[in-house]
Amino acid sequence: ILWNKTVDSIQTSGRVSASTSAIAGPRLDNDKLYRYSYSAEVGLNRPTGSTRGNTGFRISSDVDISLVWRNPQIQDEQLLRLQISNVQVESAGKRSRKNNIFHGSSAESILGKVKLEALQRPFMVLWKMGKIRSLYAHKAEPATIKNLKRGVASMLMMQLKSGKMSEADASGKCLVEYKATKDQVIRTKHLDTCKTQEMGFTTHSPVLGISGKSTSETVITLENGIIKSADVEETHILSINARQKAAAKVLSRQSLTLKKIEVGPTEVAGKDVASVVKSLDDKHMSVGVMVEKVKTKCKGCPNLMDTWKAVRSQLEPESLSKAEAPRSFLALLHSLRKASKSEILTVLRNCSKTVLPQLVDAVTSAQTPSSHSAILEFLDFSKKEGLVLHERFLYACGFASHPTETMLQSLLDLAQGKIGSTEIKESIVIIMGALLRKLCLKGACELPTVFKVKVMLLAGPDSTQMESEVLMYLLALKNALLPEGVPVLAKYAESEVGAFSTIAITALQRYDPQLITPEVKKTLNRIYHQNKRIYEKNVRAAAADVIMSSSPSYMEVKNLLLSIGHLPHEMNKYMLSKVQDILRFEMPACKLVRQVMKDMVSHNYDRFSKTGSSSAFSGFMARTADVTCTYNLDILYSGSGVLRRSNMNIYGQSNNAFLHGLQVTIEAQGLESLIAATPDEGEEELESFAGMSALLFDVQLRPVTFFKGYSDLMSKMFSISGDPISVVKGLILLTDHSQVIPLQSGLRASAEFQGGLAIDISGGMEFSLWYRESKTSVNNRGALVVIGNVTVDTGFVSAGVEVGFETEATLDFITTVQFSEYPFLVCMQMDKTTFPFRETVSKQEKLPSGQTFSLKRSRDQLVPGSEFPLHQENSNMCKKVFEQAW
Repeated sequence: ILWNKTVDSIQTSGRVSASTSAIAGPRLDNDKLYRYSYSAEVGLNRPTGSTRGNTGFRISSDVDISLVWRNPQIQDEQLLRLQISNVQVESAGKRSRKNNIFHGSSAESILGKVKLEALQRPFMVLWKMGKIRSLYAHKAEPATIKNLKRGVASMLMMQLKSGKMSEADASGKCLVEYKATKDQVIRTKHLDTCKTQEMGFTTHSPVLGISGKSTSETVITLENGIIKSADVEETHILSINARQKAAAKVLSRQSLTLKKIEVGPTEVAGKDVASVVKSLDDKHMSVGVMVEKVKTKCKGCPNLMDTWKAVRSQLEPESLSKAEAPRSFLALLHSLRKASKSEILTVLRNCSKTVLPQLVDAVTSAQTPSSHSAILEFLDFSKKEGLVLHERFLYACGFASHPTETMLQSLLDLAQGKIGSTEIKESIVIIMGALLRKLCLKGACELPTVFKVKVMLLAGPDSTQMESEVLMYLLALKNALLPEGVPVLAKYAESEVGAFSTIAITALQRYDPQLITPEVKKTLNRIYHQNKRIYEKNVRAAAADVIMSSSPSYMEVKNLLLSIGHLPHEMNKYMLSKVQDILRFEMPACKLVRQVMKDMVSHNYDRFSKTGSSSAFSGFMARTADVTCTYNLDILYSGSGVLRRSNMNIYGQSNNAFLHGLQVTIEAQGLESLIAATPDEGEEELESFAGMSALLFDVQLRPVTFFKGYSDLMSKMFSISGDPISVVKGLILLTDHSQVIPLQSGLRASAEFQGGLAIDISGGMEFSLWYRESKTSVNNRGALVVIGNVTVDTGFVSAGVEVGFETEATLDFITTVQFSEYPFLVCMQMDKTTFPFRETVSKQEKLPSGQTFSLKRSRDQLVPGSEFPLHQENSNMCKKVFEQAW
């Protein structure tokens, strides 16, 4: 009896309070019209900017809601009729009349007659237990209009008891938490859980990527079970990890307020909702609750050819060290992503030879089906000509921000087809390793093509007898970093060919220390201590580096320290410098080294007073609140004082993420005969050779050779001047983030963050018997531009904010060796020039009529140059070198 009375009272009043929340959801009265005022506002700005400075707009209107039908079987299932009227569109911020593009405009002049009529056309919502189950509207209505209606309907989402659940509204399907009291419901949406219909992409490295932080809270006030007011505040902040100040904020607000209750339409009878909807308007269809994609046409926007003509002069080779180059590269990239295959091919076929390599960078970096298909059709890999273009295409694939299985398959097809150049064949396989790693990081390791390439690379080193091909597969495995590759690399670490050993060991150093198993460590210790055979110094030094960086045991560290004094002269000095660098820079093995050094047998004057020119040094390049950038320089000489290995590394770390930004290694061997010196143990039969290898942004590139063989050496050694050999040159898409943020209001914010890097890394080795001097140089020149753009575009009004920064920098590393007397004089220099740094922010609003409001601000500063510090011995040596030169 009590139950029936409760149900009867609910049916007659049509309202519900907290006391009945366990029985029913919110309900509307029949024969009544609830008139609300409604507004949806979106503002864009920097996170630190005040709301008064927002760019954006507000759509306000009246909304009439009435009950059309109630399910006879389930009283909490109600069909509501909603109608929007008295629409107004205005600026979100306070503006003077001069800067207010909305002043004097009507809703019809902004939306257009057709869209305004569609917006004010009634639509229906199936409301069950306070949740929107379906939305019914004309299917032919513009997507923007249906989305705005979804935003209004989402204001009715609620429940009368506290708890968590997954539910869908305009912004997607999300985990929602409710806190309910008698007259108030707070709805908090966990936006990081939302699943939407539009998926974006982001850069695989968090150091180069974008961070997002989002909140959404709705406060609903009830009066006699009826929604008196509902207020939503939703924020989305996107920031560049490397510089958090470069960030954009989206602020979305909605408000629904009850104005009055009037006499409304009579409730319709019917068995089910589908028949009722059809009887009221046979054009109404269920269109879904979540926002749908909106295709906006850009009127007056330049096409690809127009963009290309505007930017091509900034992409000439001599401009690649200027910020204009990556800025133009990013502008071209946006046009390429919207262009068709035929448009892209037209530009490629009508491009000058000097700019074509940069265009290939851009087309490949676009990573759309059209651009990828166009570049593959344009390039002919069966010919020997076009080496530079082929290499630039492959490197751009290696740096791809979001590679696909299709991209990897196209490289596999190239590798299995006719290739006119051996160097390109090697680069293809090496870059396949880089793509394999990125796809596996995305969780796509089991895709058919990925699996096929994985099997090919793991079996590759044992599948050939050609030294160059074995090196190719080892370099590919160094890029792929497959856990299954560790045993293969460990096997080749003990190879009799020094080049195999070096690549295999340096590849192992890139792995997570947890994957360096006890068996692998035994292999590395055998190599360093030469338990089975004699190894070259650079191989032993590389093995020591891996041991010390892979959670070494007490005995492993002790044995390394005990070896100092029993090694070749320069290697003694190198190992001593390495130990001192670990202690000074407080590397992970630091505590264990200190513990071992408490033993005087390991730590004594005889052992720690070894002299020589070899060194190892680490330092900080930059330390900010957002990112820490470190460098290290390892130099190993032969006993005769000739360079054996020079290794420069630059690392970036941000939010516990790690990036190997740069590694440039110069190796030389077999040069002792030029100065009538005796080679070190195990290096007596080495062929004369000098070469350079680069790893850039976690991607190992194909090494280049300065000279190989005595005759090649003799033809080049007398030239102490000349152009350095280019290791990598071009444009790299460093940061690439794209996402659509569906707002609860039904509006969509599009976020695009791209970072372009124009880079030129070159190196050389000069050797002069006349001056008794050798010089190695690594020259790094680059310009970086990062731009983040967040736009809300409805088709009838758009607003956007753009943040960014740019810089140009030069970093030179030069090693000079004078061997006119003994001991040789060695001076290392690492110089950073003074460079400019600019931050920008711009805001824009635009109407279809062409009226625009824009505001742009920038801040410039000069960052002073410096010579990075190295160990004191080097400073003393440089003074002697330059005193003699003077």
